Amino acid sequence: MAGAASIVRMQPQTPLIREATIDDAAQIWPLAEALATSYRPTRTAFTEILGRITADPQATVLVATDGERIIGYVHVLTHEAFHADGAIGWVEELMVAPERRDSGAGRALMEAAESWARDRSDIAYLAVATRRAQGFYSSIGYEDSATYFKKQFR
Repeated sequence: MAGAASIVRMQPQTPLIREATIDDAAQIWPLAEALATSYRPTRTAFTEILGRITADPQATVLVATDGERIIGYVHVLTHEAFHADGAIGWVEELMVAPERRDSGAGRALMEAAESWARDRSDIAYLAVATRRAQGFYSSIGYEDSATYFKKQFR
């Protein structure tokens, strides 16, 4: 057919990863709210906590963007542990917008979290406690290691 337009499928671009700022709260909040399963966070507390995390040199929130909007985030921190003879890294939260899963955003966020933690200290390992997304974590080199226990106080 003369003049028929061709359809070209573009691969989604690799997400851009950067440290979050308090100005990102409005875009991170819906992701954080959707992540919670056993506790309902409040927007006010979320914003206060984001401010404290971004001011803490041993913790950060990294965001994945598509150039315009935040499509995922990871909250990572480091702390000392006797059992590791030093520092360990801990992924507290990882969330990617459902429509952007399988885009490489989760992998990019975890790679950035690993780099961030290693840049801050000689960590023995990086851990994440979750029962969800086991296939994802296995695919990026994480091993099932322990059961996570918690006791609810509020």
